[in-house]
Amino acid sequence: MRIIHWLMAALCLLVLVLPSSAQGPTLLPRGRVDSSIVSPSTGFSESNRITWKNSVLSLLIPGSGQVIGGQERGALYLVAEAFLLTRVISERNAGERERNRYRALAINVARRRFGGIETDTVFEYYDKMGKFIESGPFSVATDGSLIPPSDPETFNGDIWALARRTFLPDPDGIVDTESVEYQRALAFYRRRAIGPNFRWSWRNAGLERDLFRLGIKDSDNAFKRASSQLGALVANHLLSAVDAFISYRLGAETTINSAYLPDDGLEGPTFNLNVTVGF
Repeated sequence: MRIIHWLMAALCLLVLVLPSSAQGPTLLPRGRVDSSIVSPSTGFSESNRITWKNSVLSLLIPGSGQVIGGQERGALYLVAEAFLLTRVISERNAGERERNRYRALAINVARRRFGGIETDTVFEYYDKMGKFIESGPFSVATDGSLIPPSDPETFNGDIWALARRTFLPDPDGIVDTESVEYQRALAFYRRRAIGPNFRWSWRNAGLERDLFRLGIKDSDNAFKRASSQLGALVANHLLSAVDAFISYRLGAETTINSAYLPDDGLEGPTFNLNVTVGF
């Protein structure tokens, strides 16, 4: 998001640098060319500035460049911008509400009985809470040493079973606790197991656990919808900018071709094209 903010600031600065108002070229009768407007080597320099300025405006606020140029379709970009921006904010707020709810359930129901610290942590922790009925103790030893739990229905027990399968030659047999393989399994367990301060259990709290898992799902879906709407919002900015650039560019090229028509002695109609951009 910070990158987007810096980009928007740079674009705003570019708009301020460009002229605040410009008078577009006037089409003269065929055969007459105003050298102050048309240059064979550079073309319509002022028209180019108008083209780029309106494109930048449409990139910042979709439809604004078209509206300034008198193109009615600019209103469509503005309506789409308002709708998509509203949807992004709404979905993000919904995602945050659901996230706060399921995290409050985790603290007040699953973790409170163990008296751990009431602090927030990464999403992966809550994801594991939804998959395992409890974390299990970090160690089943009473003398302060580390003896991992063996219940595979708990998260810590499952991690210890994975460590044994990974490092021990005979995971289900008797092992030498002083062996290198066993110490490697313990190190693996320490890095991944849930410590005492974050221990949880959903036993005798089946309803709360169901609400917790539903909250995770609803929050995740809301954030996904917000991301999708944000992508559409960015696309609306880019499409509006490209539309403004092409429209004004084609208009400038048409003006150049008309201004350089040869003088055949016939009095053709005179067209005046004035484009005024002001703030």
